[in-house]
Amino acid sequence: MNYLERNYAIVKLRMVEQMENSLKFGRTLIDSELDTGLLNFIVKPIVKTFYDHWSERDAKANTLKQIKITLDAGIKLVKDGASEELFEKIIFDNFPKFEKADQTYNQTNHAHKNYGKLRQAAKETFINYLTEVAKLLAVKEDVNDYGELCRVAFKSKEQAEKNLRNQLNITEKSIKIVESDISILRINFVGKFGKKIIVRALRKGFENTKKEFFEGLNETYDQY
Repeated sequence: MNYLERNYAIVKLRMVEQMENSLKFGRTLIDSELDTGLLNFIVKPIVKTFYDHWSERDAKANTLKQIKITLDAGIKLVKDGASEELFEKIIFDNFPKFEKADQTYNQTNHAHKNYGKLRQAAKETFINYLTEVAKLLAVKEDVNDYGELCRVAFKSKEQAEKNLRNQLNITEKSIKIVESDISILRINFVGKFGKKIIVRALRKGFENTKKEFFEGLNETYDQY
């Protein structure tokens, strides 16, 4: 196994673990939100059914596609030389595939006035992911796990934190767009109450993920 194959496997494992944890925690949050409110017993079975179907089929399958698209694009970038021209070409060639697997594309109304902002955020996410993944994949030093890989790819905690904040800011922007007008969500069968529950869970899930990411960052760098 060469360093590219090794790094690919390490990063993929980490990304899949994060996906699995997020989906499991999302289900817990949905249950928590549904346990409060007088009218929630009406929408409870609908929202639960939607989330279970979405997480097990749509979200999981499409996130795995996005992981593969990003990692494969990162491999090409590292192998062929990370020039600005190549980077832009890879974005141009791969973003349409990444977008079609994104929840922004699949769960929102494309005719909504704010959809363009969400689409731009999805593109910024892909660019940010690809930038970070390429650095991780390019590590030639002897590493055994994701923490070691990060410490080599991003020499300082400050650099790693800056990259993390960039992505969190993009995600924050996307969530605020949805929160500002939940009619952008295409899941009309869950009703207005159902949409509100899902958006509240989305916000809480993001805040929890943000906390976990910073804790992980501290664990990766503070002990070394």
